[in-house]
Amino acid sequence: MVGCIGWDMGNVAICHRKCATNQQINSITDFNPKYNPFYTYYWLLTKKDYLFTIASVTRTPILSKSIFEEIVIPMPDRSIQDNVVGILKSIDDKIENNKKICFELEAMAKTLYDYWFVQFDFPDENGKPYRTSGGEMVWNEQLKREIPKGWEIGNLSHYITGNKNGDWGKESEQGNYTKKVTCIRGADFPALNANKILNAPTRYILEKNIGKYLKAGDLIVEISGGSPTQSTGRICYINKITLQRFDEEIITSNFCRAFSTKASYQQYWFYILWQSLYDAGVLFGYEGKTTGIKNFLFDIFCAQYKIVIPNDKVIQSFHIIVKPIFEKIQKYNIENEELTKLRDWLLPMLMNGQARVE
Repeated sequence: MVGCIGWDMGNVAICHRKCATNQQINSITDFNPKYNPFYTYYWLLTKKDYLFTIASVTRTPILSKSIFEEIVIPMPDRSIQDNVVGILKSIDDKIENNKKICFELEAMAKTLYDYWFVQFDFPDENGKPYRTSGGEMVWNEQLKREIPKGWEIGNLSHYITGNKNGDWGKESEQGNYTKKVTCIRGADFPALNANKILNAPTRYILEKNIGKYLKAGDLIVEISGGSPTQSTGRICYINKITLQRFDEEIITSNFCRAFSTKASYQQYWFYILWQSLYDAGVLFGYEGKTTGIKNFLFDIFCAQYKIVIPNDKVIQSFHIIVKPIFEKIQKYNIENEELTKLRDWLLPMLMNGQARVE
């Protein structure tokens, strides 16, 4: 399947089960047995710029079906195709398997959070689930629900310290802007914590802005969507494994807010709590607008929105369990970036004959 309409045309995908597409996609089907479909797929992956050059452009680039049909793909013998595909597909299969593992790992952490901090079945002093085993619950009038005895009601500000404002700096070294850094933007959040390739830009900032460098234990929230329609409030985390992905110090852009939790063991609990509020749409009620652009009212939200304040020992126990889970996720992220670079390096050489499979 090849996207053939629009300024980002030329994206390629391969179908693994029955599906339908709209008119923006040209699909190659019913392959002659002489041709490995995956070989065609990998060849097209290297031709995005070429596909754009043969498209017609009025207001929108369009690669018509008739022109698309005339594309000539050099095809070696099927045995060579299969060998090339065997190398590239094994890398892609490993990448996809790593993504699935990461998805399951984070799902495990979120399920544990739900049991402990939503259903209140954290381990009691005997190691049994608190609420299910008859742990004492008390009615809270503010939240209109029962919470464990000894737990309190407060706000997110209770856990936040070390606010770090973002910095966009300069694109190149200029004047006193000499410190080379990697800048994490809101657009990079999925790549940072959700198994995608991270392409955060390099920027140059003032040497004196050392206080803006991100460190393990930090969290980042996107506070400006950059447009009237883009949502705000997404969150990502930085741990010691995350930092291995960067050669330079890292900062966040001025559309984001970085901060630490008051205790390092609160990081992942806070991250999942925030993510659950985002997924539930709670944050959207705290978006303001400046010159038509959405801005998340971070300080107001953190000071006003009421949450259950758990027993701190429960948060510590939760952290001990989930910390290695989140570190494993980042290790898989690093491995996937290395595998993707390897595949992207091999791909054009295998397709144009610079490298051969014996």
